[in-house]
Amino acid sequence: MKKTLLDYQFPDDLKSMNDRELELLTYEIRDFLIEKVSRNGGHLASNLGVVELTVALHRVFESPKDKIIWDVGHQSYVHKILTGRAACFDGLRCFNGISGFPKRVESAHDMFDTGHSSNSISAAMGYAAARDLNGEDYSVISIIGDGALTGGMAYEALNNAGSLKSKIIVVLNDNEMSIAKNTGGISQHLSKLRASHTYLDLKRQLKKTLKGIPGVGEGLYSGIEHIRDSVKYAIVQGAIFEELGFKYFGPVDGHNIKDMIEILTFAKYMDGPVLIHAITKKGKGYRNAENNPGKYHGIGAFDPATGNVLSVSKSLSYSRIFGNKLVQLAGENSKIVAITAAMIEATGLEKYAIKYPDRIFDAGIAEAHAVTFAAGFAAGGYRPVVAVYSTFLQRAYDQILIDVCMQNLPVVLAIDRAGNVGADGETHHGVFDLSYLSHMPNMTVMAPKDGRELADMLEYALTLKGPCAIRYPKGETADCSDDSAYPVLDGTGERIHEGKDVEIFAVGKMVSICIEVCRKLKSRGVEAGLTNVRFVKPCDQESILSAAYRTCNLVTVEDNVLQGGFGSIVNGLLAEKDISDVKILNIGWPDKFIEQGNTSELFEKYGLDSESIAERVCDFLEGKA
Repeated sequence: MKKTLLDYQFPDDLKSMNDRELELLTYEIRDFLIEKVSRNGGHLASNLGVVELTVALHRVFESPKDKIIWDVGHQSYVHKILTGRAACFDGLRCFNGISGFPKRVESAHDMFDTGHSSNSISAAMGYAAARDLNGEDYSVISIIGDGALTGGMAYEALNNAGSLKSKIIVVLNDNEMSIAKNTGGISQHLSKLRASHTYLDLKRQLKKTLKGIPGVGEGLYSGIEHIRDSVKYAIVQGAIFEELGFKYFGPVDGHNIKDMIEILTFAKYMDGPVLIHAITKKGKGYRNAENNPGKYHGIGAFDPATGNVLSVSKSLSYSRIFGNKLVQLAGENSKIVAITAAMIEATGLEKYAIKYPDRIFDAGIAEAHAVTFAAGFAAGGYRPVVAVYSTFLQRAYDQILIDVCMQNLPVVLAIDRAGNVGADGETHHGVFDLSYLSHMPNMTVMAPKDGRELADMLEYALTLKGPCAIRYPKGETADCSDDSAYPVLDGTGERIHEGKDVEIFAVGKMVSICIEVCRKLKSRGVEAGLTNVRFVKPCDQESILSAAYRTCNLVTVEDNVLQGGFGSIVNGLLAEKDISDVKILNIGWPDKFIEQGNTSELFEKYGLDSESIAERVCDFLEGKA
């Protein structure tokens, strides 16, 4: 009977496979990935592109003794299969299932928790330094994509590794993509290297010829190193990695297992830092993903035969509404420019890019640079809008604080995927932005209750003279507005329901949930007032204080951690005004990293769904909470 992936004892069985068996294994892995990801969604194209590379890594190295560290982790599914987790893939990215990223608590073979880019070389260096100080003997391998290599932290690590000369191996997985097509000088440099097979072929021939001379070949090969370098620079202009102190090998075909095993084995026994430049194709082996790797980078459930996504929303997403409104506003104001960090399509800017190609700037996976770039643009008289996911904006905290807020520059931060985002888990939930933005001087922070309000807030933000952040959730827009909705005015909330028993202040997407909460409370005899906060900073002090005087029961609800969020702002205001006879219940995410799962499961578990909130409010009013 033919073995399936579930029958192997990985990674041990890899060691005894011949070349043909390894090749057949790659086909089996690809079929497995397509089948499993088509059911629950996930990162498909990036994993299809590293099948041979990952097989070669586990053939050559002894995990977990040798430390294999994946940058970002979008491409770690094959690694999970080859370390004994194939049987767990029905629960991939599901509540209580295995993660879509490496997790140290999940397996001894996962060396470092990842999810954000450009940090794997730094982590690898730390492991290598610990190894050297302990007098141990194991290899440390960082696998980083060319997209992640646009992040500045990767170059800080490369620079440091070259000077320390510690023994690490960096595998550069070059597929010319991050989530979207890569841009910038580093991408152009890698393009030159991809075309430099002449140098690699010459280097191999020189080595073979000289080392074949009995008795003196080894010395001759070492002695003419400077000549080899001269030849290299004549053929490959700007070989930056060797300048940084690495031994550079490549480009090598990342889909040729035999070549990858050979070059990894060679690198394993070299001293000092080594960089292997492997060329791969994102989406390899599945035509739909090869033709459209951006779509299949992260995809929901789909039909493997046709490639069609199974659940297609007919409603506009927040990202789409943002992008459409920005196109309109840019047509009215030539000073508006858009900036993103390798996520034009993902943040809804594809129409903008087509309409205004000279007024959109992709900074690569370099959020800190993108924010300061925007600050310079604003100082130069433009109105920059930075479109970025909440979780990735965390990487630019210092730049927002010093380069934007301290100078009070009119930069608009359009913060997509704010709040809980579901299956990507801890590293991707955007539940910290209200906390880290609200304490910054000069910053205005807004959260729309629906798509119409997002469009209004973007228009309003572009009239301000200082920095502004608009945070909005992933997915379809709620529709909570009617023709009598309040216009967006400076610092004011929107009164939605009147009520005498309790006053609820809801932020952003929690407004639609709290409208349902008010209905549930009414059925239980509780009259609840509801205010759409809209402005987290500056908060609408008048509406909060008037509510405190009307009733002694206040509730704040937000899709953000409680520490430092809107509830903390309200608590501080009441303390400042010495209002001590008001009870307050703050509802938000607890002080922990929230696991993966679909949003409805997580909202229910942590008491943020409408039924749980209604019960918590009733308990609060009865003195039980």
